[in-house]
Amino acid sequence: MAEQTRLSRRGFIQCATGLTLGAVAFPYVVRPSALGKAGAVAPSERITVGTVGVGPQGVYVMRNFLSQDDCRVVAVCDLKKPVLEAGRNTVNDYYKNSDCATYTDFRELIARPDIDVVHIATCDHWHVLVALEAARAGKDMYLEKPMGLSLAEDQALREACHRFGTIFQFGTQQRSERNFRFACELVRNGRIGKLHTINVWSPGSSSGGSRRPAPAPDWVDYDMWLGPAPYHPHTPDRTSNQWWWFVSDYALGFIAGWGVHPLDIALWGGGDELAGPLEIEGKGVWPDPEGICDTAMNWDVTCRYDSGIRMNYTGTPYPDEWKQRYGRTSDHGTAFEGTDGWVHVDRSGINAHAGANNHSPLLDIEWGANDLRLYESNNHARNLLDCVKTRKEAICPIDASVQADILCHISDIAIRLEQKLRWDPAREQFVDNDAANRRLVRAMRSPWRL
Repeated sequence: MAEQTRLSRRGFIQCATGLTLGAVAFPYVVRPSALGKAGAVAPSERITVGTVGVGPQGVYVMRNFLSQDDCRVVAVCDLKKPVLEAGRNTVNDYYKNSDCATYTDFRELIARPDIDVVHIATCDHWHVLVALEAARAGKDMYLEKPMGLSLAEDQALREACHRFGTIFQFGTQQRSERNFRFACELVRNGRIGKLHTINVWSPGSSSGGSRRPAPAPDWVDYDMWLGPAPYHPHTPDRTSNQWWWFVSDYALGFIAGWGVHPLDIALWGGGDELAGPLEIEGKGVWPDPEGICDTAMNWDVTCRYDSGIRMNYTGTPYPDEWKQRYGRTSDHGTAFEGTDGWVHVDRSGINAHAGANNHSPLLDIEWGANDLRLYESNNHARNLLDCVKTRKEAICPIDASVQADILCHISDIAIRLEQKLRWDPAREQFVDNDAANRRLVRAMRSPWRL
């Protein structure tokens, strides 16, 4: 698709206003709020948002956009009519009007010229196709994690975001929390000595789900819900938010859907030390084949980087040794081990231990002028909106997000093949392993394609 010149949001409104003023020859009254006075944001300065996917996670993030004064959520889209109505009501209740438009086809929402940002929180197998449509339409976006069901999908979206100048925000919102940033700054500034090990863990996937076919309810377009996924007769559990996360036709399971959060922090803290080639191997614990779930319930993956760093990645339950060492029992976390101490961080807090050669209380460090400071964001939605205005990269831009997603893909491939694999990040391929490389691409059901 050829690149198109896009009239800016503000320019569009200014042109429309000019035409109106030229056609009207009588006095009229403009409310102060329309001009941005009385503490309000003028419509020409507002960023308009449309949300595709308004299930629990979609509404959770959408509320962050609703709370921003210079933002307006104007449309929602979902294939499930009760969910769509609830999403519309959330928007209308917040604004105390009935203006929110509803769609069941994401392409109609994206085609609206007045929408600046598309917030995407669909089932995982739809993420990249919706995001590609948004990028090609000149929209900026917030994409829920994980990214694609294959590396080929990730690569296609990365190319489109670069080609069309998309401001991209990934839903790995831990980067917008102070404790995660501070932990990574401790590592990047050498305050725990030379980094040698990273321990990462997340919740595991579930087992179960009925395989019993049943007619699809009239409030969901089941064929559209399947979209690019292989056709299967409808079962109630297949389209349920309780189960689809753990069916490989629609997701990679929590090795990606949850695990991308702590893996992303591992990459942020490891920096260039984790940018080179690596060896990866692992094993998984698989669910009972009687159910519809077929993604790994737990996993034990080891990455050995050429830089000398070892990353251990597991689901829950994770080793008791880690619980004792880090003094934490939460089901997720990222822990960096160095020659002079360690730092561990999760959503409940941060803790650290200084080794015998490190006399500084790590959590009380005050940064100096020569210390490396990482990108600071304290609100993921706010950060995206600011970047839409400035055209600066968001805190979770497309390139870094693809790298985090790659770790999920190659971890899943390693446990499925149960082989030691060599990963070449420059070529984004496994070395001398055709079976593993074939798994980097996934077929899509016609007529859907990248």
